[in-house]
Amino acid sequence: MELHLLAHNIRSAENIGSILRTADSLGVAKVWIVGYSPTPEHQKVAKTALGAQESVPWEQEIDIVVLIKRLRDSGFRIIGLELDERSQDIATYKASEKIALLLGNEVEGIPPSLRDICDDLVQIRQKGKKESLNVSVATGIAAFHLIQSAI
Repeated sequence: MELHLLAHNIRSAENIGSILRTADSLGVAKVWIVGYSPTPEHQKVAKTALGAQESVPWEQEIDIVVLIKRLRDSGFRIIGLELDERSQDIATYKASEKIALLLGNEVEGIPPSLRDICDDLVQIRQKGKKESLNVSVATGIAAFHLIQSAI
């Protein structure tokens, strides 16, 4: 299974660093840093990544729609991690061979216009009162489930 992470408009440099560390731990093939998300050249990204920016392939892309089209043309299924009435439970989702997991902004999530161009939407079932997790924590949970479902 080949998993790419699309970190779209993530505001926090620490979240990007944490996503890179998680990607290294789980064997993610590539992290795309999209929109205004900070790249590993940012001191706080590098500090949080603890060197994962050197071991995980990453690339910056400004336009998320262009990137999604390019990945889809390369055989990737685009999966949005978002609370939505269309979302499937990540725990029971069956991953395809090539997945690009779209991550949304810490406050706004994935905008509706981007949700509409995803092949699937998934969510993490929660038991607490809060409706969402930190984006880097949610990324780790979702990536782990996707990788495990493909085994």
